[in-house]
Amino acid sequence: MPQHEHMERHKKLHGVRMDQMERDRKREARRAHKISQFAQKSFGLRAKLFNQKRFKEKAAMKKTLALHQQGSNKHANDEKMTDGAVPAYLLDREEVSRAKVLSNTVKQKRKEKAGKWTVPIPKVKPVADDEMFRQFKSGKRQKKNWKRMITKVTFVGDAYTRKAPKYERFIRPTGLRFKKAHVTHPELKTTFCLDILGVKKNPSSSLYTNLGVITKGTIVEVNVSELGLVTQSGKVVWGKYAQVTNHPEMDGCINAVLLV
Repeated sequence: MPQHEHMERHKKLHGVRMDQMERDRKREARRAHKISQFAQKSFGLRAKLFNQKRFKEKAAMKKTLALHQQGSNKHANDEKMTDGAVPAYLLDREEVSRAKVLSNTVKQKRKEKAGKWTVPIPKVKPVADDEMFRQFKSGKRQKKNWKRMITKVTFVGDAYTRKAPKYERFIRPTGLRFKKAHVTHPELKTTFCLDILGVKKNPSSSLYTNLGVITKGTIVEVNVSELGLVTQSGKVVWGKYAQVTNHPEMDGCINAVLLV
């Protein structure tokens, strides 16, 4: 085994902490403050090199954002003059130059990678851990309190294999596991009962996303193959994202709006 791969090997053998995603998120959030602190304290040649590096990073970020906002750049071209006579039916037309336009499918993929959606409910009240989890006592004398029972609706895939009950930290009750959602198409004004493929993002926490918890505002992926939606190239669309608009644990069903 190479000398520098001992951490990867440890992860494969023993896995990672339950809160690893949350720790990474907090570390990433602190990074901006650390960079700002370093920029304010540094001076001389070190500050000059650091500012050059930051300038390049910001320029790359602006290019990435500009790609998301790129549209049809169609404008009149006054400089171009045709040689020779122009037919009568072209006299009233302006010479038009059209910039390179990204196709809708490429735009969609880039937006999904950047995690940007135009959602019906942009802001959602976060769900606290006390409301989400209930302490579950375990052990021979019911003295241990490290297990948690999830009190909200969850999605568990068909390929899910449950851990041994003794070692399971987060318990997802069978009665609160949902596999279908009532999805409304905003343009067709029609509701369909579709299968859920997975939970893409829960706005309250990344831990809830990993556990498959579905609350109001959650982005879920649904199977839209039976709707007959096709791409520009003629391929059938298999999965599409939808946002949950109700409180599933109160209503007993999942209502969502398709993101088109």
